[in-house]
Amino acid sequence: MSEETASDGARAPTAATVSVGLSVGETTFATADAALLRAIDDGGSVRAAATTLGRSRARALDRLETLEAAFGALVERRRGGADGGGSRLTAGARELLDRFDRLQAALAGTARNTESVVRGRVTRREGELAVVETSLGAVRAVAVDDPDPGEAVTVSVGADAVTLHDPDGAPTPDTTSARNRFDGDVRSIDRGDAVVTVSVAVGEETVTALVTAESADRLGLADGDPVTVSFKTTATRAVPTASE
Repeated sequence: MSEETASDGARAPTAATVSVGLSVGETTFATADAALLRAIDDGGSVRAAATTLGRSRARALDRLETLEAAFGALVERRRGGADGGGSRLTAGARELLDRFDRLQAALAGTARNTESVVRGRVTRREGELAVVETSLGAVRAVAVDDPDPGEAVTVSVGADAVTLHDPDGAPTPDTTSARNRFDGDVRSIDRGDAVVTVSVAVGEETVTALVTAESADRLGLADGDPVTVSFKTTATRAVPTASE
């Protein structure tokens, strides 16, 4: 089972640092590991990533082996070519990076966190889950207070649970656990030092995402840009509203 952790770092006279990580057993995925995966993604190989980060290739491969033993396949390797072949991230690696980004954002921007809220009606129940027809489209959510099919509900998801993707590179539903996916356009960007709040227009509704500045820069977000938003069923709540 994985754990999300945060700890106070060494205290300087005027500041305290915070480190975050995702842990499985004794292995913790931390900032340096995220940098390694992103460098592989950018450079197309472990060798290029190691050069960019100032590490030896052997050290990068050793760390990657440790991470994959804990978190599963993270890099697909291709043989051949002058540099011995290339590498690309797996869907699991991208989801791990998304989880890490959300954890960073949640810790850095808890006080600024908001929820996106839409109204809808339950179309069917799947045990503890509900499928709700909303102005966004069909949304899967955890059913709170046991609403029946046909009942009006309010659907909400926290901004720190929303992930943003380039529409051309968004993972398909069968490669990620975030089953709620909608295409929209960036409406506004509120940038802080470490956290960026992005409002996305999806039809007539607005979905708010809280992401790290690094993630926003990597996507190159700007007002009006097309973007895909996704969020997990388990991070979404459907609560009955007053009778209509």
